[in-house]
Amino acid sequence: MTLLEVLDRAPRDAIAVVVPETGIEISYRNLSAQVRSVAADLRGVGVGRGDRVAIALTNGLPAVVSVLAASVAGTAAPLNPAYRLDEFSFYLDDTRAKVLIVPPDGGDDARSAAADRIPVLGAAMDASGTVGLQGTGSPDTPNVPADDDIALVLHTSGSTGRPKRVPLRHRNLTISAEHVAESYALEASDVSLCIMPLFHIHGIVASTLATFWSAGTVVLPDRFNPLSFWRTISAHKVTWYTAVPTIHQMLLGRAEKSSEKPPGVEGLRFIRSCSAPLAPDVLDRMERTFGVPVLEAYGMTEAAHQMSSNPLPPGARKPGSVGTGTGVEIRIAGEEGQSADVGVAGEVVIRGANVIDGYENNPEANETSFFDDWFRTGDQGKIDDEGYLTLVGRLKELINRGGEKISPREIDEVMLAHPAVAEAVCFGVPHKSWGEEVEAVIVLESEATAADIMAYCREKLADFKVPKKIHIADAIPKTATGKIQRRIVAAQFTGDQG
Repeated sequence: MTLLEVLDRAPRDAIAVVVPETGIEISYRNLSAQVRSVAADLRGVGVGRGDRVAIALTNGLPAVVSVLAASVAGTAAPLNPAYRLDEFSFYLDDTRAKVLIVPPDGGDDARSAAADRIPVLGAAMDASGTVGLQGTGSPDTPNVPADDDIALVLHTSGSTGRPKRVPLRHRNLTISAEHVAESYALEASDVSLCIMPLFHIHGIVASTLATFWSAGTVVLPDRFNPLSFWRTISAHKVTWYTAVPTIHQMLLGRAEKSSEKPPGVEGLRFIRSCSAPLAPDVLDRMERTFGVPVLEAYGMTEAAHQMSSNPLPPGARKPGSVGTGTGVEIRIAGEEGQSADVGVAGEVVIRGANVIDGYENNPEANETSFFDDWFRTGDQGKIDDEGYLTLVGRLKELINRGGEKISPREIDEVMLAHPAVAEAVCFGVPHKSWGEEVEAVIVLESEATAADIMAYCREKLADFKVPKKIHIADAIPKTATGKIQRRIVAAQFTGDQG
């Protein structure tokens, strides 16, 4: 099944999207027509099957329509609109983007990166809630996508190199959406509040596509606002939402200071948490404060998001666990790929129809990322005798800041490009709110301050990647063979033993 077919299987007059800032309601018939119209506009500027459409939009109806339309005309390549010029340049080159979609105003870094290279189209929504593209010519009929076509290409950061391209086929995404919908018994009466970004697999699949699969309604604010969050929940009768732990902690902290439950919380069936570990204490406090089940799940881009989840009641929720497989086979593997015993820690490996066939144009990564047809997640975990998975660590060196996976080497390379920096290494350190925060150690070869290097990083990197503390050292510790081990560096400069 394709993403367009997911829209078309819903009742035509059912409400697919609500824009809370304006009160606009978009039916499935309307949404499907808009997707087809924008896809025709993309075809009119030369986008065909397999061509990449880069999209740098904040959350909203234009982002949903653009991603779906790009998956029909070619392949959607949504990007974080907070990227800087150098980052946009890399991703546009790496995806071989044919066109770029941005807001009608703003998006200066993205526009500059695309200048003189590819067409730039503005995505605008009028007062009726109709999305159109500015800068296109005559529309043309796009090819009808097949379920094996690549609908979406995202990047996942690697600890030893530049981000890897993850090609997700229509069948990967629709199967994953079905698994999420089945996990939480989603129905047409359910209303999801999408506060996760639509350039991230969490927001695309869990908040949005799974709701479309169930013919439910997605409430789609332009950004997460903790001050208006519960009013939105109440006004639109939201029945569930999913988010990263940092957002849950923010909402919990505000709610615990109040003597009354937040408005609208009584209408929630459950709250979902994914993309980073949720502390058992936080889960317990959330359930006591909000009075609804909190279900922790486990997902990754290469699996088109969800792989496991704790179940709805009356199923058992195990704090600290990410639950059992949801349409995905999960086992624990030893170093040679052999299965580990119950309760024994090893690498989490997965297999299922929503899992990618391999990274795009990266044979080296594909060689090391699979045990036969089992995908290696790089996470360490163990499974109990009831099949519940508990993650106990990460084998990779990725920094997980509030669900955003950050490649240390990418930041190293930016710092090393500064003329005053001779050596640089960054790493993650524990952080109460974000889970992990970025710090770095540098060796200077000419005069500069830590503030100078941080300012330089802000010009080159999105804010969430910029080191929040930089240690200046005479030397960076290395192994006997001259290698740098980030955990050793982190332990020496922060006291964190990992």
